[in-house]
Amino acid sequence: MITYPQRVTLCGFGGQGIILSAVILGTTAVTKGDLYAVQTQSYGSEARGGQCQAELIIDKKEINSPVAEKKNLMVAMFQTAYEKYIPTLEEDGVLVIDPDLVTDLTRPIEHTFKVPATQIAVDLGNRMAANMVMLGFLSEALGVIGHEDLLDVVKDNVNSRFVELNFKAVEAGAAYAKERGLYYK
Repeated sequence: MITYPQRVTLCGFGGQGIILSAVILGTTAVTKGDLYAVQTQSYGSEARGGQCQAELIIDKKEINSPVAEKKNLMVAMFQTAYEKYIPTLEEDGVLVIDPDLVTDLTRPIEHTFKVPATQIAVDLGNRMAANMVMLGFLSEALGVIGHEDLLDVVKDNVNSRFVELNFKAVEAGAAYAKERGLYYK
């Protein structure tokens, strides 16, 4: 059951679409879910290939600060990013990882979901769609945002050349949750 405020960290390395994922997640919450959202981001000095993260707060009421010390949802798509940000996840938080890229879980989190987003994206023909696989998973498994709402916002926020691929990736992430019964209650 999703509670508000949702305090989210998405982390990985530059080039994985971490920031775009946060923008799409926040935009969907605001424009389709009648919620409030604020988002911040940071990049490593290397840009592509360096560590990056985005923080997002989603709430039913106005948000007075763009920063939350503790998060209740973390999506980690790279080991070093996971290691850096896992201390900010609440004890009863939800952790979603790409198990091919986050292989050493240093802190047990009861509600951990392993989503091979990069492999799913590779199977679709482009590893760069792993971020959309994760968004599809979040939509289905956690109900953070509505599935059709997510697709509408993806269509409006990605280059038209990549809309079809991103739709397939969102659908694949949702299907991964559905087929395995991976739901957060």
